[in-house]
Amino acid sequence: MPDNANNSPTATHAHSTANAQHIGNAEHAANTQHTGNSQLATPDETYPSLSNALGGEQVTAEKLKVFIIGLPRTGTTSVSVALLEQGLNVAHMAFTKQAFMLADAISDVPCFSDYRQLDGLFPQAKFVYLERDMAKWVPSMQMLLGKMLPHLEAKSGRFHPIMKRSFKHTFAIDKVTHPVDEAHLIDCYQRHQNEVFAYFHGREDFISLDISHAGSLSRLLQFLGLDTNGPTLGQMTDRAHSNTQTNSTLIHQDRVNTGEHGLDFPKLNAGTHVAAWHEYKHPNKVNSNSAGPQSRKFFDYTL
Repeated sequence: MPDNANNSPTATHAHSTANAQHIGNAEHAANTQHTGNSQLATPDETYPSLSNALGGEQVTAEKLKVFIIGLPRTGTTSVSVALLEQGLNVAHMAFTKQAFMLADAISDVPCFSDYRQLDGLFPQAKFVYLERDMAKWVPSMQMLLGKMLPHLEAKSGRFHPIMKRSFKHTFAIDKVTHPVDEAHLIDCYQRHQNEVFAYFHGREDFISLDISHAGSLSRLLQFLGLDTNGPTLGQMTDRAHSNTQTNSTLIHQDRVNTGEHGLDFPKLNAGTHVAAWHEYKHPNKVNSNSAGPQSRKFFDYTL
């Protein structure tokens, strides 16, 4: 799942040459190491205890900062790739302060679980929630989580501690006997969605998208103030098809470039495929374990 799923910071530093996503990328890494118009409410006003949890940290962003807070298997990879092609630096998962600082857009872990804290840290950021039809999301999530569970074990699992925390917080994998149970996953999805919508109610810096809907990419680009006329998806196809071994799985032939409703997202990680982010080559990709002035330290906040 992550750029590097190993628990060891030393191993992470030594083996961070390849990006990894969810289980397919994690195994590679382990072996190599509703918008509104009301006035914005501050995190302190909505969640008074949040400022204490942040430990006094806050970042003033001088450029666009976007957090994709949809759950796994809702299209986070497709959105991440689309934003890469718009010239943004993108991290699909971020486990260090430096990764958050380097990236213009961050998706997946820990954004879907930590959006309140990130809102407090980055008060000028924009948030993008991703919806998906439940009948499609549940089996897709069952497939992914079934593969991930052994590596999410608190002591023996090899995934990054932040990933473990994020999945425990959102999917209660340590509190239920069968985390992949359909009823449990539906409850997790609905609870997460309700909490997101309640937190961002009336906010102009929040948008909810279903990437399967026609023109959804155009809606996102307009929300972010980005150009909707650039050669976005053609570049995606060329880059994805540069790896001839993954042509058929990276981007499907029925992918739509543009339509009467505007730009659509590329169809990535369809079916049981979960490694498209690792396979997709782009110079703007930000390593999830990027080191900075504080090495690979994460933020001090708590959930």
